[in-house]
Parts: sequence; C-alpha cells; structure tokens
Amino acid sequence: MNPEDLIAAEPSADLPGVPDLGASPVSDDREWFSAAFRRLVDSIGGVVLGKEQEIALVVTAMIAEGHILLEDTPGTGKTSLAKSMAASIAGEHQRIQFTPDLLPADVVGVTIFDQREQQFVFHPGPVFANVLLADEINRASPKTQAALLEVMEEGQVTVDGETYAAPAPFVVIATQNPVEQAGTYRLPEAQLDRFLMKLSLGHPDRTAALAILNGSASRGRPTTVTEPVLRVDEVSRMIAVAAAVHVDEAVLEYILTICDATREDPRVRLGVSMRGALALVRSAKAMAASRGRGHVLPDDVKALAGPVLAHRLILDPDAEFSGATAAAVVRDIVEGAVPPAERAA
Repeated sequence: MNPEDLIAAEPSADLPGVPDLGASPVSDDREWFSAAFRRLVDSIGGVVLGKEQEIALVVTAMIAEGHILLEDTPGTGKTSLAKSMAASIAGEHQRIQFTPDLLPADVVGVTIFDQREQQFVFHPGPVFANVLLADEINRASPKTQAALLEVMEEGQVTVDGETYAAPAPFVVIATQNPVEQAGTYRLPEAQLDRFLMKLSLGHPDRTAALAILNGSASRGRPTTVTEPVLRVDEVSRMIAVAAAVHVDEAVLEYILTICDATREDPRVRLGVSMRGALALVRSAKAMAASRGRGHVLPDDVKALAGPVLAHRLILDPDAEFSGATAAAVVRDIVEGAVPPAERAA
C-alpha cells in the first residue's frame, strides 16, 4: 500500500488527537478503510521501528476480530507493540502481568457480597476492555489460562452462573518468551487455536537498530503511542467494512484445499480445524480491505497462511525430530496448492 493512495484526514473536534476520517459512504468505504488502516500502522510504527509488516499483520488480526500471540526472545519489542496498539485506540485497555500465582478471578472478575447493600456484586476483571495485553501468558497456570477461553471465543464471561458481555471490539494481545521456559506452562492446543495469528517480531534490521540507538540518548523518545489515532466506533466500522469484502467460491475452495492438506500431510499429527479455516477467511478479508479491494485474491491467502495456520498444527514426533517445522509444512502446502487463477479451464 502506497502512502500517496491514502486519504488525508483532519483532526477530530470530538476527541482531541483522534482524526475524523469522514462519513465513509458506501462507494468510499475501501478508501476510508485504507486511510484508517495506514494511520494505525504508522502510529505504532513510530514506536516499534522497522517492523511495518508485522504491525500490519497485528492490525489485520484485530480488524478480523481475532487475537494475537507474539512469541519471541526478550528485547524485541513484543510488549511495546502490544501497548502501542492499545494506546492507538481511544478505548479501554488493560494489562495483565501473568505470574504462577495469578488466579482466574484476577483475570475475569469476582462476585463479592456487599454488606451495605446485602447482595452479591460482580467486580469485573481486566478482561473487560477493548484491548487486553496478556504479558508472558505462559507463566500462568493452565487453570488461569483457561479463564480466557470463553471470552476469547465468545466475547463474554460467565461467573457464578451469570454471563457478562465484554466490550466490543475486544482483542487479546498475548506475549510469551520461547527461550526462558523455567516456571512456564505450555499453552494447550485449545487455546492456541483461539489465537487468530502467532507472530514473531525478530530483531530490527541495521537501519532501524541504528535509529533506536541514536534515540536512546534522548529522554523524549516515545516508548508508546501518546495520542490515539482511532476511536472505538471507527474500529467497529472498519470491522464491518472488512466483513463485507467478497470472497469468491473458488478462493474458498483454495482455502479448504490448503487446510485439508494439513490434515493429510504425513508430517502432521493434527491439522487445521474449521476454526482455522474461518480465521484465514476473515484475515484475508481484512487484508484485502487494507489494500483497497472489495474482494479477496489468492495472494491474500498466501500471505496469511503462515501466521494464521502454522501454530495450529501438531507435528508428528518423528518428523519434528527430523527437523520439520510447522511453518515449513504450511509453506510447502501453499506452494503445492494451485491458486484458482492458475487452474486450467
């Protein structure tokens, strides 16, 4: 996406620091979406340098109403990206530092008897936010991790038989460290499947690293986004625009071919579920909208197959011992699947 293709926006009078992106008539929905998407990526990119592609994927996941798992070594900017994402939206955001002694009630909330009112009152936990940063999620016990399953899948929490809806939009951005495994608990497959994407930032390139080092001497260098660039209602509009993107039946068949191949590959013990296939469709719609299109192309599916599908695979132990990786398996399957445009008539 080229910056010159974007629509300029004036500051909003309703909320200082948040741009008013206009009325967004039906004919202009895609241009409006592209402008909003670009503003969000640029806002986060001002803090997390040299990672525009990864930032775009995180924003794509949010617009697709999915959750993101950031897994990487310490010091690569996982928490900064998640905090900047939250700060870029003028909505509620919360951060949970996961530890071994964290309890489910610390996450979803608890019902307490009010002596004055002589009744039980629900005290909501930090999950009742638009953006939830679950920092070092694999340090919490499986029981506490499981407290997130319902809200991540259904956008609601059930406590003592009562159901409470989480705000919309709602996205969980979780981080975990793959190196330091002492005192950690591996995320179960059922929870991994609820993350739309699993991403790794990696170390910045040399140009970005030099910029970070040059700015380290300045106390004024931002460590997170200081002003939001979108409002919650605008994020909801972006979600609606992305959901309306057309997916041709031939592209849907292409997605099913890729997902079916993960179940048939001899290197894989457990392939992609229908939840994974649906996640790929939603992600492809969001990516197509970010590129100013009203329809999904096979290239959108190819670009997203790795981040959306790889973490859902469970490899055969023998294949894993031989050096196979989930990312390599997905890459091989995508390369072997024939896109609709290349099929013979």
